[in-house]
Amino acid sequence: MKKDTQNDYALIALDWGTSSLRCYRFNAQGEVVERRGHPWGIMNLPAVEVGDDPQAPFRAALHSACGDWMQAAPEAPLIAAGMVGSKQGWREAPYLTIPLAPDRIGRKLTQVDTGAGRPLYIVPGLLQVSTLPNVMRGEETQVVGALRQYRDDELLIGLPGTHSKWVRVTHGRIQHFDTFMTGEVYGALSAHTILGRTMQKPDAPDDAAFMRGARVAQTVEGQAGVLSNIFSSRTLGLTGELDAAAQPDYLSGLLIGHELAALKSMTTVHRQRIVLIGDAGLCRRYRLALELYSMGPVNVAEEATEAGLWLLAQHAGLVN
Repeated sequence: MKKDTQNDYALIALDWGTSSLRCYRFNAQGEVVERRGHPWGIMNLPAVEVGDDPQAPFRAALHSACGDWMQAAPEAPLIAAGMVGSKQGWREAPYLTIPLAPDRIGRKLTQVDTGAGRPLYIVPGLLQVSTLPNVMRGEETQVVGALRQYRDDELLIGLPGTHSKWVRVTHGRIQHFDTFMTGEVYGALSAHTILGRTMQKPDAPDDAAFMRGARVAQTVEGQAGVLSNIFSSRTLGLTGELDAAAQPDYLSGLLIGHELAALKSMTTVHRQRIVLIGDAGLCRRYRLALELYSMGPVNVAEEATEAGLWLLAQHAGLVN
């Protein structure tokens, strides 16, 4: 077995969200040598005696997650992105206002004392100032990582999930982004409304039901809007047109279809490259719906978080 050297500890990077903490150890070439995952998101930190140190749970999580890496490489810089920099996190990293070039993000890191003789550098989130303001925290790092691979003059980067983000990039600058609470609304409707009463969890994804739902926003009935259309996931079941196991996928498609219809209506550049980042199964569904709405071409960026953390560390001068 090859023994680790100091070159295998060039950077210790964290993707620290609400529910999980993911750790990456990079070598001097910017390659991930080791990955770890822990359930210590900012809302689920280890139980420790806080005393006069409210930061103690964060320090405990950090040392439990990668204290051995820190001990093996006392000079390796630490960088973190995600909700660890929110108001509820270890220390708030102020938002940066867009539009901006991605390398500006790495030059505005916030330092926090780890209690281990070295700071942790926290990546800021992004703020879009408008009548209805918009923010992101964590996704900016994935966007930076995707831009390492895709350099089109016009890009639309999609990050499907609980709060889906769609980020417009022009000539390498982050210009605009929109947030759709599609995933959270789907979860709430399925678990906490009458729609869920007739649903049954399917054994496998039902693409036919999903696509049927995705088409609704393209129809005359779809003009009534998503608040009217979602009731059809129940009525189609009551009339025998949609069985219980197909209803969850139908509702998912309906919500995603309305998301993409709205997005398409706001997009001035059509047939631009779309880059998706996220869970493979969810990206596959979005890809199907994007093709239905004649949006694309569509690509999927792999390991965007890791790439983004390394690049931001470079922009900050933490690594060569």
